[in-house]
Amino acid sequence: MPLSWNEIKDRALAFSREWEHETSEDAEAKSFWDGFFNVFGITRRRIASFEHAVKKGDGKQGFIDLLWKGVLLVEHKSRGRDLDRAAKQATDYFPGLKERDLPQYVLVSDFARFRLYDLDSGEEHEFALADLYKNVRLFGFVAGYQSHAVKAEDPVNIKAAERMGKLHDQLKAIGYEGHHLEVYLVRLLFCLFADDTSIFEKSQFQDLIEQRTSEDGSDLADRLNSLFYNLNIPEEKRLKNLDEQIAAFPYVNGKLFAEQLPPASFDKAMRETLLDACAMDWSRISPAIFGSLFQSIMDAKARRNLGAHYTSEANILKLIKPLFLDDLRAEFDKIKTQVKKLVEFHQRIAKLVFFDPACGCGNFLVIAYRELRLLELDILRVLYKDSHTAQLDVSSMIYLDVDQFYGIEIEEFPAQIAQVALWLTDHQMNMQISEEFGQYFRRLPLKKSAQIVHGNALKIEWREACPNADYILGNPPFIGKKEQSNEQKSDLMLIFTGVKGCGVLDYVACWYIKSANYLSTARTTRVAFVATNSITQGEQVGLLWPELFKRNVKINFAHRTFQWSSEAKGKAAVHCVIIGFDLTDRQEKWLFEYETPKGDPHTLKVSQINPYLVQGIDITLPNRKQAIGTQAAIMEGSALIDDGHLIFSEEEAKIIKENYPVSTNWIKPLIWGDGFLNGMRRYCLWLKDANPSQIRSVQPVLDRLNLTANFRKSSNRAATNVLAATPNKFGEIRQPETNYLLIPKTSSERRKYAPIGFLSPDNIVNNTCLFIDGASTYHFGVLASFMHMAWLRSVGGRLKHDYRYSAGIVYNNFPWPEPNDKQRLAIEKAAQAVLDARANYPESTLADLYDPLTMPPDLLKAHQALDKAVDAAYGKASFKTEAERVAFLFERYQQITSLLPTERPKKTSKKPI
Repeated sequence: MPLSWNEIKDRALAFSREWEHETSEDAEAKSFWDGFFNVFGITRRRIASFEHAVKKGDGKQGFIDLLWKGVLLVEHKSRGRDLDRAAKQATDYFPGLKERDLPQYVLVSDFARFRLYDLDSGEEHEFALADLYKNVRLFGFVAGYQSHAVKAEDPVNIKAAERMGKLHDQLKAIGYEGHHLEVYLVRLLFCLFADDTSIFEKSQFQDLIEQRTSEDGSDLADRLNSLFYNLNIPEEKRLKNLDEQIAAFPYVNGKLFAEQLPPASFDKAMRETLLDACAMDWSRISPAIFGSLFQSIMDAKARRNLGAHYTSEANILKLIKPLFLDDLRAEFDKIKTQVKKLVEFHQRIAKLVFFDPACGCGNFLVIAYRELRLLELDILRVLYKDSHTAQLDVSSMIYLDVDQFYGIEIEEFPAQIAQVALWLTDHQMNMQISEEFGQYFRRLPLKKSAQIVHGNALKIEWREACPNADYILGNPPFIGKKEQSNEQKSDLMLIFTGVKGCGVLDYVACWYIKSANYLSTARTTRVAFVATNSITQGEQVGLLWPELFKRNVKINFAHRTFQWSSEAKGKAAVHCVIIGFDLTDRQEKWLFEYETPKGDPHTLKVSQINPYLVQGIDITLPNRKQAIGTQAAIMEGSALIDDGHLIFSEEEAKIIKENYPVSTNWIKPLIWGDGFLNGMRRYCLWLKDANPSQIRSVQPVLDRLNLTANFRKSSNRAATNVLAATPNKFGEIRQPETNYLLIPKTSSERRKYAPIGFLSPDNIVNNTCLFIDGASTYHFGVLASFMHMAWLRSVGGRLKHDYRYSAGIVYNNFPWPEPNDKQRLAIEKAAQAVLDARANYPESTLADLYDPLTMPPDLLKAHQALDKAVDAAYGKASFKTEAERVAFLFERYQQITSLLPTERPKKTSKKPI
């Protein structure tokens, strides 16, 4: 157990006095360094060796004065010698060391002076022997105290995950797999952390492997089995003649080592992999890396099926700060000068209960616990600022513990990791408090643990898993309709019983309903989840949020769409939102808006937040069959239902026309969304009003019709079978008869404006597009404006990350302006200027013109002028943010729809658009 800092300072003073008058050139360096390590309560012989032989960079043999592998290299000189030369000599030894043995620190000395180099931070400290007692905290790594901050962005996190992933693969390759492998890895992870964080003595686990196992790895599994077994046995109950090195390990408990596992098997390469992992400084690793670790050792298919989007600490803080941490910090700042209230506050936060019902490897619980412990540390600093550390009992000062945290996880391995990660976080924070108050404190044997239930959160009664949660939080799995397994579809149908059309919802929506149900008997509980942004867009809003409103849910803070990042290898880019809600309608609500998904948020204080995550009353847009105003109707293009047999490439169309001139009037340009944007050309058979005798004279056309008929006959859909009788027609025909405005259903999220355009009726539009027959430049102007684009971004759905334009949600609910004649004319004039600017680049596609990196300045300027004209028609000069713009549109929507008669559902045989 590490000494207190006061004890270390006293020893440092005695050591300095003992050696301060040593002047002999032949002074006993070994005694000096044995004494130095004794200052920190460490037996040098156990961890470091003198005169370690090594080949230097020039190929010559050298001897390192003292080497603590992977930690410290010491070069010692006689009194008065050049320490710069000593430092250079120390680094000359590096090429001869294994990578895992390279030190983190270099210490040079001449009896009278010390110079310490921190090779990670680049810091350098020099002081006299007499001042050692003033600088002992620089040697926290010797004393057993954590002497550096744990950083989530530290590259060592990724390296650690990859090394353990390699060991996982090696063990799995020999047939050691499944539950046994998972438990084995969790135990190894605990030992690796323990080795560098003073749960074990420094490098105790690594020394056992290096010193007591064969290089070929043949006996390593037996050693580990013996260690694992004894870590679960109290010291006094272990065998009396137990191997000394194993007997020196502490009793851990906590059921981590309780299960008897079948022995694994190691070879030389596997032993090297484990030693490489041991050589890392695990005290630098955030336990939140366990999420990354889990992701790195899962294959891509498993990651997709589980919806496992593991997270960066920065993104986790985006959720926990507005959920509870900001309020607790504000309260602390308010009462920190009032001792009685501060003590009561300390007691209260120790009773808070946190519940993550999709906890994965525990990332959210780990970061929440760490932040609470940091708050507790600030409380202790205030309460005990005038106390002498020698009089304090650190163990009685710490109130918070891991049993305040609960979770549910469907997979066994991450459930185990979550529990261990919280233990390790607890220990790291105990080390920080030990460092702060100069007394070593660790909770061993483990007596309390987080309550992590292994099971399906959607089939478990949450009240049984966590009876009294103050906060529910987490990152439930994002799984869209197409990716859901049959079991997941069944889960969703169970949660949304009676909700018509709920099958299109993302799987994550289930956690929102389960939380709302929990709130019905826990009315003060607050909830915040990460979710795919699809539950705040398009048709999903109208399915999920009415159910939540029935349960009196109120949104009190939200992060609008941003890119959710992971620390793991092969991470997937996911666009997310964070929504905080409960049953209290708070006066102060906070909206976090992003200019770009990868940017930083700026905060808006608002009075209300609606399901589209803009300021506005609780409202959901219905899937309307007609527009709310008097605007022109929008329709979906025709559906071929032909398996591609009615479609021709440009070359195929040319050949048929040349060989059969009569077919010229039947083969028309086919317009589809991607082709319209990227200038691609295809043609189709449009046989409306064609002469049957002429059709029969063109054999290639007859062949295509025959193939279409056979395709339709073979379909499993009865409606498609019926269409086999008319293979010379599209399956569904919706073709404009005049010039029309085309709107592709899908457009890249990168574009500031979604490209739309006019076409003649000779261009056959398919069902990847929408169209407005007979549209004017006024319609083009409004729909091409930034005002309409902001509406699309907020209420439209998504196809992957791209905007998804719909008739029923986006167009038919859009609140058009009511311009006067002058304003309408201004819009038409500005709209024509946009069309004219496009015409200046006949060789460029719309994709070229609207790419933000290549958009011509004159086109951008024309759009900006159009935006001003449209804004003016709404009676607005400008908006500070897009959220403000959309909030205005929702107000306008409310004004319009409040005057509309109530819609009554009508029976129809036609498929809605």
